[in-house]
Amino acid sequence: MYGATIGRLGIFGVEATTNQACCVMTTSKQLDNKYLFYWLWAFKEDIIRLSSGGGQPNINQEKVASLRVSAPDPKEQQKIANFLDHEIAKIDSLIAKQEKLIELLKEKRQAVISHAVTKGLNPNVPMKDSCVEWLGEVPEHWKVSKLKFESAVVDCRNKTPEYFDDGEYFVVRTTNVKNQNLNFNSALYTNEKNFKIWTQRGIPPVDSILFTREAPTGEVCRVPDNLKICMGQRMMNFIANDESYSNYLFDYLISDCLERYIGSVSHGSTVSHLRVEQVEDIPVLVPPQNEITDIHSEISKLKKKYDALEAKALAVIELIKERKTALISSAVTGKIDVRDWQGAN
Repeated sequence: MYGATIGRLGIFGVEATTNQACCVMTTSKQLDNKYLFYWLWAFKEDIIRLSSGGGQPNINQEKVASLRVSAPDPKEQQKIANFLDHEIAKIDSLIAKQEKLIELLKEKRQAVISHAVTKGLNPNVPMKDSCVEWLGEVPEHWKVSKLKFESAVVDCRNKTPEYFDDGEYFVVRTTNVKNQNLNFNSALYTNEKNFKIWTQRGIPPVDSILFTREAPTGEVCRVPDNLKICMGQRMMNFIANDESYSNYLFDYLISDCLERYIGSVSHGSTVSHLRVEQVEDIPVLVPPQNEITDIHSEISKLKKKYDALEAKALAVIELIKERKTALISSAVTGKIDVRDWQGAN
């Protein structure tokens, strides 16, 4: 068991082989496999603390083999395992319901944003054909345009700058843009010399939009303040001609409009990237200034509402998972007496 995978557990339901990063516990007369599975689960954090190594910590098989497993007689082990199977199934069902709720919230949030950026906030406004098949009808007084006419579209250099451990300039790669945020997972930095070369087309301005055109396609985030950045491969930067339009453009790109556009240019096949000209030709809408402000304000409120509901559901999931671990721990350490447990009829 190595690196981020240390402590992951599973029970084979089919014949299979494993690599050197897995430790397999075969059946024995002393330990019921399902009981052992739950025991390892209960003491997973303690086992992980036995790991050693720097960049890729691991637990060797000798340490795993030397674990002292506390266990009653085999029949009681089986009883504990059966009890936990029954109870964990109910707990996992609750978790699945919360996860489904989160998915529904995301779908609803997406639908509400998409409606606002393509139909506006006035349900009685006259509509017109946008002449874009996947976009359909839009408010009659809105302008139908293309991204390249409403925003500067800055492509990255088609190679990667040299990285330096002591570099001061963050190189934004596609892996750093996810869920509409800029993250620093596996962040890489370059020096001033490379930074100047990689920003010859301009330093991404604060609040402009970063866009991934490959691996994956269509992730966006805003450029934060007080951060020296340059773009790595497959990254693009959108700088709206009108600063106030930038908020609407971002909302438009996080709606399902971008996904539908990608689907239209890929003709139903899985698209791994967009060409620069395809990005420049993304159809966009331009509402009047007062509506841009109102739409962004309304979407900001909706985001907060749905984010709060999602955060609540995630908190419930974490609480359920904690109780799940506590139940497993109590059962395998004898704090719960299940000898007379009969299970469901």
